[in-house]
Amino acid sequence: MILEEFIEIANLLDVYSELLSGKQKEYMIEHFESDLSLSEIAKNNNVSRQAVYDNIKRGINLLNDYESKLGFYKKKKKLIQELKNLKDNYSIEKLDKLIDEII
Repeated sequence: MILEEFIEIANLLDVYSELLSGKQKEYMIEHFESDLSLSEIAKNNNVSRQAVYDNIKRGINLLNDYESKLGFYKKKKKLIQELKNLKDNYSIEKLDKLIDEII
């Protein structure tokens, strides 16, 4: 997995983690946030490495599915970018437009 994909999944996990099963959430947080290997997660949870891999793989598919249907992460990225732009280039018109988009 390349770094950009890893970061993207970690960001999606931040947005949608509460929609995952308990084990998917636990394993994905350990892998993507605590940087544990699949073997380390398996050992810590007394399960096979394959079980960890399967849960993470299903979790990734679910996160991508949630994002494609709901788009919350895309909206969050856009909002952050707009806020950065406003900070650099403040104008009432841009602020009004951003508020209208949010509401």
